[in-house]
Amino acid sequence: MAADPKDTEFINQLLNGDKNALYLLYDKYSGALYGVILRMCREEDLAKDLLQESFIKIWQKIGSYDPKKGKFYTWAYRIAKNTTLNALRKSTPLIQTEDLSVYENENTDLEVTDYSNLNGILAELEPHHQQAIDLVYFKGLTHQEAHKEMNVPLGSFKSYIRQALMKMRERRSELSLLVLLTQVFGNG
Repeated sequence: MAADPKDTEFINQLLNGDKNALYLLYDKYSGALYGVILRMCREEDLAKDLLQESFIKIWQKIGSYDPKKGKFYTWAYRIAKNTTLNALRKSTPLIQTEDLSVYENENTDLEVTDYSNLNGILAELEPHHQQAIDLVYFKGLTHQEAHKEMNVPLGSFKSYIRQALMKMRERRSELSLLVLLTQVFGNG
């Protein structure tokens, strides 16, 4: 992965505290990152704020960037993506459907805040399902990046995600029923 020589120069300047290098990287990458953020949040004002927040994080975390692990844009993209996802999680409850699209949860009566059983549910999955979920949902990789990481075809990878989500949903339903029955009938 050959790094752009200009990026390397800007990153070295940034590591030395040169704010002008941040402005130059902003000029170079803000358009692409803004497009990603806007597609995710679909609100111009929010997208602008999240772009600024992303570049503040880039400034603060530049010491953790490792050019041996990937291009600067990929690293910056992940920061922007995660910043946006975090903002969306805070502001709107989102539900992921089987086809892996995301929509707003209009049922506000249901509060899904108990994640205590999630680790147990994840541990019950097949190892390849666990790895797929980990790469996408905990490490923030795209499906394109994650299928390459697992060295499987993209279609197979998407099947892993779909199967894992279905199994997790089934297991979650079983646990919810068990909790409900325990509450109704007691432990004895």
